[in-house]
Amino acid sequence: MIDTFRSSVSFRSVELDPVERRLRGAVNVEDLRRIAKRRLPRGVFDYIDGAADDERSLANNSDAFAHYSFRPNVLRDVSDIDVSTTLLGRRIQMPLVLAPTGYTRLTHSAGELSVARAAARAGVPYSLSTMGTRTIEEVAEVCDGPKWFQVYTWKDRGLVKELVERSAAAGYEALWLTVDTAVLGSRERDTRRGFTVPPQIGPGTIVDGIVHPAWTWDFIRSEPIDFANVRHVPSTVDRSNMGRGAYVMQNFDQRLSWTDVEWLQSIWDGPIVLKGIQTVDDAERAVAVGVQGIGLSNHGGRQLDDAPAPIDLVEPVAQAVQGRAAIICDGGVRRGSDIVKAIALGADACSIGRPYLYGAGAAGERGVDHVLDFFRNGLRRTMALCGRTRIADLDRTLVERR
Repeated sequence: MIDTFRSSVSFRSVELDPVERRLRGAVNVEDLRRIAKRRLPRGVFDYIDGAADDERSLANNSDAFAHYSFRPNVLRDVSDIDVSTTLLGRRIQMPLVLAPTGYTRLTHSAGELSVARAAARAGVPYSLSTMGTRTIEEVAEVCDGPKWFQVYTWKDRGLVKELVERSAAAGYEALWLTVDTAVLGSRERDTRRGFTVPPQIGPGTIVDGIVHPAWTWDFIRSEPIDFANVRHVPSTVDRSNMGRGAYVMQNFDQRLSWTDVEWLQSIWDGPIVLKGIQTVDDAERAVAVGVQGIGLSNHGGRQLDDAPAPIDLVEPVAQAVQGRAAIICDGGVRRGSDIVKAIALGADACSIGRPYLYGAGAAGERGVDHVLDFFRNGLRRTMALCGRTRIADLDRTLVERR
């Protein structure tokens, strides 16, 4: 019996590295989410994980991918699969963009630097947020891959122009212009936790830090977290971190309009992607004013609850745009199979935010690498099982709506 047992099974090797042990049990994004939830203070986790109002848009973003099923072809040679593609004139190693996220250093002290390094290794674009906690120049120093910068059209146009010029000087290749934040959505989890700008802390916040010692130790050993790219706010404004945060929040311009898109085009020579398009008519208007990219996004459900799921917009927008601008599906992407569906429906790429933040929260930079490997492997596997070997082979015949 012992011989039979030995011939049938093998024992898993003992893993001494605690980070590797953690990642060994993370076989999908939800596993990383679970680990991050355990390791991060509740306020930090809810900031990453939460959304607006009743969070129906958040749930629907991912659930909507299940509305589409595959029509796989078999008996095709899938021994050589290439998941690389071209996006905005740049060859990338898979049709995936790391979306801009604010306060990234809350997940891990290296913050945007770790995410940018992982993106460069994976050969995909990394997007730095205006609300990032590392500067444009710091990220450029560690990331030799494609880099995008995300901007808001604030009331202080001089500051926006300066950020754009710094991005160009540092080698950033494209701009995201976020167009769905004229006002901020009601993020109720953040309000409950006092996770506002400036933060409102209480005894629960302190207890939360005590019961998450690994995160707290990492946090207190690093430099203070702030909006790194706007450290030089006007002299009339409080220069503390809280003062800068209040200044940023007050600078969102509710008068944002299409003329602001034209203004941004006048100061930037590269591609511009409008992030936050949620209707076909706005997509058509974006193409009419000459933008190169359309980011179908509801801000991860963090702005308007019951906004349309991005995956449901891909096909009608692709039909309207007819290849005149790149389409990026931003929201709810959790597997490589989701990317395949979006491309088949007409997208050029997908972007992710929460998945890499879960990875960073679970295991730092190695967690981000883990997420990108997961998406790459899932993309390759899905294409093989569908009988497709190139991104260009992913067309409308591959999927059908349930």
